[in-house]
Amino acid sequence: MDLFANLYLGMSVALSLDNITFALLGAFIGTAIGVLPGIGPVATISLLLPITFGMSATTAIIMLAGIYYGAQYGGSTTSILLNLPGEVSSVVTTLEGYKMARKGRAGAALTIAALGSFFAGTISTILVAASGPLLTSVALSFGPADYFSLMLLGLIISAVLAQGSIVKAIGMVVLGVALGLVGTDVQTGQQRFTFGVPELSDGIGFVAVAMGMFGIAEIILNLERPESRSVLTNKVDSLWLTREEAMRSIAPVLRGTTIGSVLGILPGGGASLAAFGSYMLESKVSKYRHEFGTGAIEGVAGPEAANNAAAQTSFIPLLTLGIPANAVMALMVGALIIQGIQPGPRMVEAQPDLFWGLIASMWVGNLMLLVINLPLIGMWVKLLEVPYRYLYPAILIFCAIGVYSLNNNVFDVYLTVAFGLFGYLCSKLKLEGAPLLIGFVLGPMMEEHLRRAMLLSRGDPMVFLQRPISATLLGIAALALLTMLLPALRKKKEAALAEG
Repeated sequence: MDLFANLYLGMSVALSLDNITFALLGAFIGTAIGVLPGIGPVATISLLLPITFGMSATTAIIMLAGIYYGAQYGGSTTSILLNLPGEVSSVVTTLEGYKMARKGRAGAALTIAALGSFFAGTISTILVAASGPLLTSVALSFGPADYFSLMLLGLIISAVLAQGSIVKAIGMVVLGVALGLVGTDVQTGQQRFTFGVPELSDGIGFVAVAMGMFGIAEIILNLERPESRSVLTNKVDSLWLTREEAMRSIAPVLRGTTIGSVLGILPGGGASLAAFGSYMLESKVSKYRHEFGTGAIEGVAGPEAANNAAAQTSFIPLLTLGIPANAVMALMVGALIIQGIQPGPRMVEAQPDLFWGLIASMWVGNLMLLVINLPLIGMWVKLLEVPYRYLYPAILIFCAIGVYSLNNNVFDVYLTVAFGLFGYLCSKLKLEGAPLLIGFVLGPMMEEHLRRAMLLSRGDPMVFLQRPISATLLGIAALALLTMLLPALRKKKEAALAEG
């Protein structure tokens, strides 16, 4: 009964004029940046963080959330019509969606992408609403040692699930934690890692790191690539599905929703991993797997449901434990902290309007996306024809104004540019920015819980193994790390034996 009362509270918050307007704005912007290749929700949310200062916390988070799951919708449109994924998670959709468009079934592909995403979004929103209070009550039993171990687990899993070298990912996590510790020590009042720069006494600004690493760096990378605009040669036919297509899509949508709901909760997982996982599963279990590679509708329905479900359930660890599951959730943590709100288990009691309003807004936002996406396909395709040389100067100006407005300090602009160049260098060296951002957010919180745990245990480090929850989390973290490192160690051993 409490669940329905809470959902009623959430709906009353989400359907207020301000919140529903900004939810619509977020969904619209998210769809647009999902359509445009090379921008993405991380860069967009980092660019828009400064404008949230004048909003209420609930309105700001609802808008930013709309941008995130709107991007999952938008990326499918150009993937299907132009073979041009606007989002990383939409890369999978190009494999079958574009083939369907070439066969004259673009309309059916777009429809199942929208309907699958809406269904998955609805189910995962219910999952968030149902599991949120339960996980919150569990989290309230956590002590400082348990929280430290949980955050350490989150950092390790974000490194393990990152693409490329595990060593590079761990290095980025460690660097992120170190950057988060720059500034004045709260307990001693001593400055650390500031190198005599007075502007760093309050720490490195979250917006500067996020905007530089994901906004400025992405612009530099896009300028390197020669501009190419695909021409839409496949006419969009009827948006109606045939009976056979509808029946074939039901099971993949259900499986994709399940996979996305589970993987979205994992730190470092998210929409991309869910979409790839769904596609691999469908290519193995589908009765029509012989059609994969030629335009199988299962290859669109499953991944599109999976990426949207993952986008919603990634809010679960954020809202209940204060742990960001991916780079976008790390930005959400930053947005809440900027508003003076500490995400975590106390948020349900301290900020019920925000907690339940955000959950209700997810369903409202998904309904909006279903309504605005299909009728506006032509407009999204036209948006792709805008030359990038007109887009990037406007984005850079917006960046500079937004960062400067934080503290009215030009040093923040220089810092953003520096992180932009660093982000560009990281991309060239195949170093992911997401583990760094997650480390930057969790680092200070980890330090706080580590100090509390050590004070309560009078300096005894065994407290992390004596508490059952903490010991279990550390065991899972060690197992995850060993699982990734063992294959590399085995290869080195075999190579050494071969040389000997």
